[in-house]
Formats: sequence, C-alpha cells, structure tokens
Amino acid sequence: MEGLYPRDDADEVRRGLLTLRRGTGLPVAFGGLVAPGGPARMTITELAGTSTTALRGLAIHAGAGLGGKALALGLPLRVDDYPVARSISHEYDAPVSAEGLRSVVAVPVVVRREVRAVLYGAVRQRLPLGDRLVAAAVDAGRDLERRLADRDAARTALAALPAVPSRPDPAGPEWEQVRRAHAELRGLLTRITDPELRDRLDAVADRLAGAARRPGSTAAVALSPRETDVLACVALGCTNADVAGQLGLRPETVKSYLRSAMRKLGAHTRLEVVVAARRAGLLP
Repeated sequence: MEGLYPRDDADEVRRGLLTLRRGTGLPVAFGGLVAPGGPARMTITELAGTSTTALRGLAIHAGAGLGGKALALGLPLRVDDYPVARSISHEYDAPVSAEGLRSVVAVPVVVRREVRAVLYGAVRQRLPLGDRLVAAAVDAGRDLERRLADRDAARTALAALPAVPSRPDPAGPEWEQVRRAHAELRGLLTRITDPELRDRLDAVADRLAGAARRPGSTAAVALSPRETDVLACVALGCTNADVAGQLGLRPETVKSYLRSAMRKLGAHTRLEVVVAARRAGLLP
C-alpha cells in the first residue's frame, strides 16, 4: 500500500525532528533510522537547522559517541559540552566540530523494546540542557514511537489481507476471510493516531466493504465510522460486550451505535441490520 512501506519511516523521522525543534527550541536537530538486523547501527539521514552536510550519512555504531550510547542503552542522554565530555567516546568529534555543536541531547525511539531511530537536538553554544528541555525532546521521541508503531500495525494488517474473490459470492467461505479482515481493519482504525494513515486505512476498509457491491451502484445510506465499526464486529457474531472490549467503548455506547445503524437501515434485529448493511455495500 503506497505510503505505508518502511522507506516512508524516514518521513516520520523528519516530522519527529520538527516536533523536537518546536518542543525544545533547539536550533539544530538530526537523526535517522536504525538498520534492521545485524549489529546495532543507525545512519544520520535527516537534518534540520544544520549549516553543513558534515553529519549527513554518518554511521553511528552502538556505544560510540552520544547517539551510539543512547542507542546501546535505550535511554535519552545529554552532554553540555560535547568536545570535552568524559561520559562518551569521541569517534565523531570531527563532524560534530565541523557543524560547531556543543550541547547535544540524543533520544532513542523505542518501539516494542527495539530502538528504531535516534533523534538529536543541539545548540552551538555551551549551554546546560535542563530537565524540562530533555523531557520535551523525549516527548518528541515518544510521538515518533507512536507513529512508527501505527505504521507497523498498518503494514501487518495489510499484509494479512486476503485476496478479494473476483466473483462476489457473499455466502462463500472466501468472504468470511474478507469480513474478518474488514473487522480487524475497522478495529485498528480506532487505535491509529496518525490522521493521514488512518484515512488511508479507512479507504482500504471501504474498498473491502464495497467489494461485493454491484458495479455502478452506491450505498443509499451513510453510517458513521463508529456505527460501521460496531456493525463489522456484530457481523462476526460478537456480543455487545465483545464489541465494547475490542473498540474501547462502554456496552451502553455500543447499543446506542447499533440502534442508530438499525434505524438508518430500517432493521429491527442484529441479523437484519447486518444483512441490510451488506446489501447496501457498507459491509463485505
């Protein structure tokens, strides 16, 4: 699915750097993704506020320098005067000096106990980096962590999607797989925090829902996203309590959405509303 592949994680790192600069007020930010597999190593690919290209393409090995130590420990670290800091090794003094950096903070981005990226913020003066500033940098890292986790979940869900049968037979066994995939996607949408990613996954779910619709026809009834989420779970035989648990809602709220969908579709029972939704192309 376009926009969901790992290469686009670099776009998220760039957004993370902007968030870090806004949150901390630091003029310089840079970072990159950790290479998957093999020895822990990340490459600085994204720069913001730099005046040279000295840092671009720099390979940071676990334990080396400030970022490498943050990568190895999985903890945010700071130095108030990089060239003379005794708490780190100095393999990267030349490019750091070329950029004129003095005080630096490095934040590892940890997704499911794995460091996926490192974000740096820096200033060209010797300036003590206080706890509040470091906390803002950590917040930027956590925001990036959530967005990378969202993309991971989306990739996993899309990779597991079954092939939609070329000849729609809603009673056939293939459609049960499509329906389960649709319900899982709808459930995932409730947890996605990235609005752009959520919109893309919503479009995929809509295509699954309309796969059995006759060519040229359109749904005559519009359900809200939450009504669709609830119906997708009900269509799999879930109780209201099951639906509430999956979608993070109260059972009373589930009942409310279900009643609203029934009213819109002119149905009086759970079975009737599912059948009506499928006929309208709102569910696969």
